[in-house]
Amino acid sequence: MKKTILLIFLSFSFFLFAESTFTVMDAPNDDGSALIINWNIDHPDLVKIVLQKEKANGEIVVLVETDQQFGKYVDGESVTAGTEYGYQLYAFDSADQQIAKYEGFGTAKVQWFNTNKISLLFMVVVLTAAIVYFIFSAKSGKELYIRKISGLESMDESVGRATEMGKPILFVPGILDLNDMQTIAGLTILGHLAVKTAQYDTKLIVPVCRSMVLSTAKEIVKESYLKAGRPDAYDPDSVFYLTDDQFGFVAGVDGIIVREKPAANFYLGAFYAESLILAETGFASGAIQTAGTAMPSQLPFFVAACDYTLIGEELFAASAYLSKEPHQLGSLKGQDLGKAIFVIVLTAGIIMEIFGIHFLKNFLTLH
Repeated sequence: MKKTILLIFLSFSFFLFAESTFTVMDAPNDDGSALIINWNIDHPDLVKIVLQKEKANGEIVVLVETDQQFGKYVDGESVTAGTEYGYQLYAFDSADQQIAKYEGFGTAKVQWFNTNKISLLFMVVVLTAAIVYFIFSAKSGKELYIRKISGLESMDESVGRATEMGKPILFVPGILDLNDMQTIAGLTILGHLAVKTAQYDTKLIVPVCRSMVLSTAKEIVKESYLKAGRPDAYDPDSVFYLTDDQFGFVAGVDGIIVREKPAANFYLGAFYAESLILAETGFASGAIQTAGTAMPSQLPFFVAACDYTLIGEELFAASAYLSKEPHQLGSLKGQDLGKAIFVIVLTAGIIMEIFGIHFLKNFLTLH
């Protein structure tokens, strides 16, 4: 009997305490700049609710006045992470008399991860895992297949033609500095080309427009001649600085093309408006021309005026292919695998959407 009475008392008490709630909680998935206030007030005489906030300096501000017995308010103004804020909710009857008061405190916190972007984390993990796997595969000596690129095949042809004609080879590593990946890719190809010119004793001309690129290109060419067993053939003046000015540099390179009449020209790096000027001048001189850039707006000019063009990522693929460097090969193969996976996922998503299944769309949507 006592147990029955106790159970009835507890159930009744739970009902009483559960009927009205007022909570202040940290907003999820944010940078600690918002708090969420929820209320559910069950009172028969309730006609108005006033929600107030007490700032850190003690100032009281009214946030909401409403007749809704339950609701939610997101306080995203003047909220600092780690600071505790107090909120008061007052309930009034039809005579504007206060019939209840609730008080709560909350502290906003900085979340280290936004769970709404779990799909982005998934994609990063897949791509990273693929890159790491292929890097270790390349380091272990596994042969990674990269399809042949016609622009690379032309390198031997260009060096051979220049050797037969007794003319130099011109190499331009773009007009940007070493902080651009295209410049680094171009310099990597320069190293491979310099080995060829050293082996065939062909003159190499490398004009640059950045001081850092000058130092790097000099070292690369010097090392290539040493690798080819021809350190005595290295000419320190083959790599030289012209000017930082864009069109001043173009005028200087055009002058070299007209005077020296190279048998082969290589434009590999980042280019802007000077691309067509260089390519047209080289075309008029009758040289075999190979160009490569990741600048989409300049590719049509190179395609129109050059014999071979490395389009976009082919420039970086060429760098990895020639250098055989495990990190570059692994990154290239990992990115290719990641792209293939995403194409498959997107195709599957399209098919699922056609049949009214929205799982993938909801999963990949970033909120």
